[in-house]
Amino acid sequence: MMRLREAVERYLALAGGYHKPIALSAFGLSREETEHLFGVFDEDYHISRFFHFRNSSGESYQINGFPQTHVSVDAEISETL
Repeated sequence: MMRLREAVERYLALAGGYHKPIALSAFGLSREETEHLFGVFDEDYHISRFFHFRNSSGESYQINGFPQTHVSVDAEISETL
């Protein structure tokens, strides 16, 4: 499973910076990997406060029982890496 640092680095490479929503499908993981990885991040209070999910157009994933298509990450997550 991808670690937090790897996920944030991939997010930054895809988004070009913090606070920009990108499609969860852009991470290039399988549906199961995507749902599990972001589900784990979403369940951890110290991590989840920096991740912001949204459900708009695009491929939808079930993140802890909620349909989500995009994620953005706050720059402050760098304090936990």
